[in-house]
Amino acid sequence: MKESRFLEFKKEITNSFLKTVSAFANFGDGTILFGVDDRGNPIGFSEADSLRLDIENRINDSIKPKPEYSISVNPKNNVITLSVSEGKYKPYFYKGKAYRRSDTATIEVDQAELRRLTLEGENLYFEELPCGKKNLSFDYFEAKIIEKLGIKALNDDILRTFGFINDDKKFNNAGELFSDKNSFGGIDIARFGSSISEIFDRETISGVSILKQYDDALAAFRRYYQYEKIQGAERETISRIPEEAFREAVANALVHRTWDVNSHIRVAMFSDRIEIYSPGGLPKGTTEEEYLNGSISNLRNPIIGNVFFRLHYIEMFGTGIRRIKELYAEAFKKPDFSITDNSISVILPCFDRITGISEDGRKILAILEEGRILSAKELSEKLEWSKDKTIRILNVLLKEGYVRKDGGGRSTKYSKR
Repeated sequence: MKESRFLEFKKEITNSFLKTVSAFANFGDGTILFGVDDRGNPIGFSEADSLRLDIENRINDSIKPKPEYSISVNPKNNVITLSVSEGKYKPYFYKGKAYRRSDTATIEVDQAELRRLTLEGENLYFEELPCGKKNLSFDYFEAKIIEKLGIKALNDDILRTFGFINDDKKFNNAGELFSDKNSFGGIDIARFGSSISEIFDRETISGVSILKQYDDALAAFRRYYQYEKIQGAERETISRIPEEAFREAVANALVHRTWDVNSHIRVAMFSDRIEIYSPGGLPKGTTEEEYLNGSISNLRNPIIGNVFFRLHYIEMFGTGIRRIKELYAEAFKKPDFSITDNSISVILPCFDRITGISEDGRKILAILEEGRILSAKELSEKLEWSKDKTIRILNVLLKEGYVRKDGGGRSTKYSKR
């Protein structure tokens, strides 16, 4: 048993545990075990029952509002278990500060996170807040709904139906994001050469409707990753990266990003891949596994998501990542997804990148394709090569990003990315 984001050990009882209570109440259920050392070994307390009451009193006196929790004593080892539930009335403060977990540490939230907690406690989304602007134009949005939905003309009733106008008849942040001019972040697109120090083109799309941001990003993709091939009397458009995968990745970035952070979505274009970085981690209540499997969708921006769905920019909530994977089902190199507390990145490799791999490299990848995790020695035995040759080819595949290396020394293993 080890400490984690949702589990903390306390050898002794000091007020520092109250920060973790605040973190669990704000950002997800968690457990604190009192009378356990850093290695997870139970030590217990001789007066566990009285200390249990002391813990309860400290929580009730120090955490505002009062969180939901349960506390018990294990009679076998006198370890005290405190289970804290994520609360409905956020934020939960300890000494006027709100906290969150970062891996196994408990840290104070920043101002942006505190605002989000406050909105969540009031059952509001950032996109629903009044934008403070009275006169917004929607020419680009109007053209899109006429084209895609057959609506004859835009009016206030339609804007209200899409959720751009609140009950007090004021435009909200979602309305400003879809308007012709807005003050939020946009999409920063850069096309690189052989390294990030070699920039061929750069374009920042901001201050315009997020529908135009989406369309302009797609236009850049088509310029650099599509070409026409003549087959007899026919012209065929060839995509080095599946256009639908790029569409899904950009739409997901716009729908799920945090809009209260003044930061751009970044699209980095390379000869062998596209990297898309979206500000903000996973929507609250969604695990990494659920996100990657597309088994659940918890929208951070439901108004924006609904508009993209109705305009057919996204097919169904929560299926974007799964569809990207399906588009690469037959590809030699698969897309890569990375999730942190503050960003989500998607890397889309080019379909034709495999042409740069030697025949021997293909043989190694074919073995690792089956989900195996093998050492260089095990691979060399299967292929009946020398270990030196196997390591030499593996190093090339590592450099090109086709395989992953784990461990070190004799315990080094290789797997396919």
